Amino acid sequence: MVLKKDFLWGTSISAAQAEGGWNEGGRAPVQVDYADSGNASSSGRRLLFRKADGTRDFVPGAYAMFPHLPEGGTYELFDDVYYANHNASDFYHHYKEDIALMAEMGFSTFNTTISWARIYPRGIEGGLNQEGVEFYRSIFTELRDHGIDPVITLYKYDEPVYFEQTYGGWSNRAMIDEFLAFAKVCFTEYKDLVNKWMTFNEINVLLLFRNLPHDRKIAQEKFEELHNQIVAAARAVKLAHEINPENRVGTMLCGQCSYPFTPDPEDVMFTYKEFQDLFAYCGDAMIRGSYPSFAQRLWDEEGVHLEITEQDRKDMKEGTSEFLGFSYYMSSCRTTHKDASVVSGNVFTGVENPYLEKSEWGWQIDPVGFRYFMHLIYDRYNIPLLVIENGLGAKDRVEEDGSIHDSYRINYLREHIRQLLQAADEGVDLMGYTTWGGIDLVSASTGQIEKRYGLIYVDMNDKGEGTFERKRKDSFFWYKKVIKSNGKELD
Repeated sequence: MVLKKDFLWGTSISAAQAEGGWNEGGRAPVQVDYADSGNASSSGRRLLFRKADGTRDFVPGAYAMFPHLPEGGTYELFDDVYYANHNASDFYHHYKEDIALMAEMGFSTFNTTISWARIYPRGIEGGLNQEGVEFYRSIFTELRDHGIDPVITLYKYDEPVYFEQTYGGWSNRAMIDEFLAFAKVCFTEYKDLVNKWMTFNEINVLLLFRNLPHDRKIAQEKFEELHNQIVAAARAVKLAHEINPENRVGTMLCGQCSYPFTPDPEDVMFTYKEFQDLFAYCGDAMIRGSYPSFAQRLWDEEGVHLEITEQDRKDMKEGTSEFLGFSYYMSSCRTTHKDASVVSGNVFTGVENPYLEKSEWGWQIDPVGFRYFMHLIYDRYNIPLLVIENGLGAKDRVEEDGSIHDSYRINYLREHIRQLLQAADEGVDLMGYTTWGGIDLVSASTGQIEKRYGLIYVDMNDKGEGTFERKRKDSFFWYKKVIKSNGKELD
């Protein structure tokens, strides 16, 4: 199968996980700036803070997202903690070098996020930070000068802490207007540089709470947050088209590919219900333009009541996404039986599949599941798909001559791209493919940089030791060949 000539090849990163420069250029802090680093344990990352009584404490995080601080708690940095996101991959100072390396690989696209905290560090009231605006203008100009057509995401769990302190976060509808002001600046300032946008990254991860112990209050809050983000996204789609009719605006969901663990009909039904609740709930709202038929069942299960205005419904119907970006790393199984082994993974955990191998971090490797999942979501939505995140986190070793032989990463990517080609041959409309973390960056879940995803090595470790020197891995040269052949040469 030959992919379309305008098929987009590239990679994805995010501002919070790659940029660094956390307190430079007028940027304000975001929650993850207060999170510790290098924690590979199952407990995940921790956000450390000062309690009202003056003692230090922490709240546990889930996938780089953290709950509200307890009443009286204040954000604070501590001298004995290393905060990897402060420096991350130092893309802030190395973006020209990194973009030149992308161009050397032959990228036709590049996905990153615009840090809200650089544009409106303290919201509308605090005013526009022109230095932040110019920083991203320089990045997008550099990309265009190298023939790279970017796909830019507006939001990836990194609103300024100011909003948490002022509004209490996304459960407050005031956040919708704040987000639209931010989006308007981006759509206007970069009108001549960017025409492919995504509003929210993996918006469905807000439903992660359903896999954790929770009460009705938490459920109510999370569904309110999600509704406000869905409405904000719809209004942003409409705004983008008003500012530039050539804009294409999509949404991005965390891909959750699951199989029934047994032929038990209860397992089959449970698996499909999980797909409805954790993926299709958001996908239907943002692509079909209204909440799905099963939404009321979901709200009833959680004891949730949403105040949905007629204007909300109108905006959702008029501001639907034109393409679907998604992440895919692995698959898992679902079961109603209690004697199955749980496996770790990207955001939502599941049951271990005995037919699959695992990565060093216990994520199950399933290229065929990639094709299956593309069919599943394309059949449901029938709009172009854009693979935004697909990659392998692994420990890399630098040889004495500076080379990095990451055959395990090449094997992972090769088999997934093979399945992507087959899906295209079988009728799935594919817009593009971007690997996750083409530059080594900070893992969202563990805070590690030594859990490496990149095709480009960054000399930095989990203790903050290193020079940020860039090195080409074997996968760099392999991916260059894949792109040049438009997917024909995979060996």
